Amino acid sequence: MRTKLPAVERTRRLIRSATTAVAASLVATALSGCSALTQPINGVPADRLPSQFFAEPKNDLVPVDIALLSIEPPRDYQISGGDILGIYVEGVLPFNPPNQPPEPPPVNFPDADSTLPPSIGYPIAVQDDGTLSLPLIEPLDVDGLTLEQVRDAIRDKYIDEDILRPEKARPIVTIIKERTYDVIVVREDGGGTPNNGLNVQNVASQFLTGGSDRSASGGLVKLPAYKNDILHALVETGGLPGLNAKNEVKVLRASRADQRKRAQFMQQWNLQQQALRLDPCACPPKLPEDPSVLRIPLRLKPGVVPDIDEEDVVLKDGDIVYIESRETEVYYTGGLLNGGQFPLPRDYDLDVLGAIAVAGSSIGGTAQQFGQSVGRGAQGVPPTMLYVLRSDGCGGQVAIEVDLSQAINDPRSRPLVQAGDTLILQYKCEEEAINFGLSTFFTFGIAELLRN
Repeated sequence: MRTKLPAVERTRRLIRSATTAVAASLVATALSGCSALTQPINGVPADRLPSQFFAEPKNDLVPVDIALLSIEPPRDYQISGGDILGIYVEGVLPFNPPNQPPEPPPVNFPDADSTLPPSIGYPIAVQDDGTLSLPLIEPLDVDGLTLEQVRDAIRDKYIDEDILRPEKARPIVTIIKERTYDVIVVREDGGGTPNNGLNVQNVASQFLTGGSDRSASGGLVKLPAYKNDILHALVETGGLPGLNAKNEVKVLRASRADQRKRAQFMQQWNLQQQALRLDPCACPPKLPEDPSVLRIPLRLKPGVVPDIDEEDVVLKDGDIVYIESRETEVYYTGGLLNGGQFPLPRDYDLDVLGAIAVAGSSIGGTAQQFGQSVGRGAQGVPPTMLYVLRSDGCGGQVAIEVDLSQAINDPRSRPLVQAGDTLILQYKCEEEAINFGLSTFFTFGIAELLRN
């Protein structure tokens, strides 16, 4: 027959059992090793880090007025090389014998995708030098003239040459086809014309879920005169850059002078890099801006006036419009976080707390959520030590130490995540000791109490 222990004795045994369990957990933690001791990371607290190691905020960036990407057409269309005019000169074009009635001018209907009205006259092309060749007269220089001015020039020329009498000189001049400019558009954001079967939203969603593809799409785009600008080139190939593209447009001019500048720039850059490799202490600089490549940002800080001239947005034959992917704008996770690669938002900031949430972990979760068993029904202590491994720009790295318990309450203690960062989450030693003690108590301490 068991003797029932007094209440005071049961309390003493309970205290001894709990003390024994906690002591055993501390000894086991010391023997097994704390991850902060066995895998140390020499970090610098976020509030002590110089400003050059922090990412530039982009929450306050304002979109650029897209009207700046287009050119303003003149009130009256100005003729130039490549235009096809419809011209009718009674008795001359076409030639008509004096004893026969004049032939009526032909009517030309534009293509289905053209915005021009029907035209009248015989098609005569304006030469590349801006001249117009007509029967019985020398070529006329019509470059930069309007239709009305071209009509007056033809009339005056035939009257001056005594070919037509003033009362019979009534030429008709219309536009059959506008001149066009062949522009190449290369897009790495999945944009494209409806004919290529690409869905911009699907490609953008693939990037946001970590499955981007940097294969480029694009082709040759024919832009009519006074629509040969960046905005029309983008509209013809799918619109403005998507979420998986950089917020800028690059323009590479097709002129030989610009091509030589680009080649000289890359040659000088390679020579500079070879010289720096001979010095082990040198810090290789970033690739500077190519002076022959025009970069037009699509978002700027408030109050900044975009420096975009009309000459910048005009496109000529052979120019290349390039939409670059931002596939490298990602961050990585490790440690107690779910390992993976995650894209950064393009138009807003992401701090370390948001980055942890994107990685699929809860900031205030329990120890079980981070892979540590505590016991049935027990809520363990979550890890609160985060290290952000960031490149210093010279081949090394700096470890930013972030205390999550402090970062939750102080926005200044949670730095923004930038491209290339690696986030590693660890337990503090005291957190591992507490969790191990709770696990030991619920495993052995409860059993010991039940036996007593």
